[in-house]
Amino acid sequence: MIEIKHKTSGAVLATLEVSSLVGADLRDMDLAGADLANRDLGGANLEYSDLTDADLGGARLAGANLTAVHLRGANLRGADMTRARLGSDSPSRAAELSGADLSGANLAGADLRDSHLNDAKLVRANLRGANLSSRHEEGFSVINLANLEGADLAGANLRNISAQDANLRNADLSGVDFTAAVLGGAILHRANVADADFTDVELASVTMEFANFSKARNAVIPPYKRNLR
Repeated sequence: MIEIKHKTSGAVLATLEVSSLVGADLRDMDLAGADLANRDLGGANLEYSDLTDADLGGARLAGANLTAVHLRGANLRGADMTRARLGSDSPSRAAELSGADLSGANLAGADLRDSHLNDAKLVRANLRGANLSSRHEEGFSVINLANLEGADLAGANLRNISAQDANLRNADLSGVDFTAAVLGGAILHRANVADADFTDVELASVTMEFANFSKARNAVIPPYKRNLR
């Protein structure tokens, strides 16, 4: 038997007749504020559960199903979320991660399609090969105001993403597909943009000092920025 308790009050939020949370069925549960720090939830199904403000720092969520999960304000620092499923073919079922702290989290290969990461912290997070695109013509993932300083997004799919005022300083953006992305006010200072595709991206208000756009693809650099180094 496993008890899941609230991180501050210690109140029991759920009692499960299982010996492990690996692969556990945790669908549609109210776990707001839960203490799941350093727990192994690999392959668990948390679809439709409420984990608002939960502590999942250092937790293992590799391959977990997190579609339609509310993770607003949750602590996911250092969590292993490799190949986790947070996105969906239906935008309404994508995970809500606004204000979540994913600093140092491993999201390599994660499905983040149409997910909401407004004001999320992803400092030095690993998003290598992650998918933040949308299957829908008018759909998009949102990382407005997100802090991705030093994050690894090499090869990630960011087509149509809304990344207004996002901090991508010193991030590895090599091979990223930014097609039709909205980057107004984004900071790409010293970012690695080698082989990144900027088709149909407006770069006028993007901070791009010391990012070598000569190695990027389809980037239309405003004349007054062409001599920036």
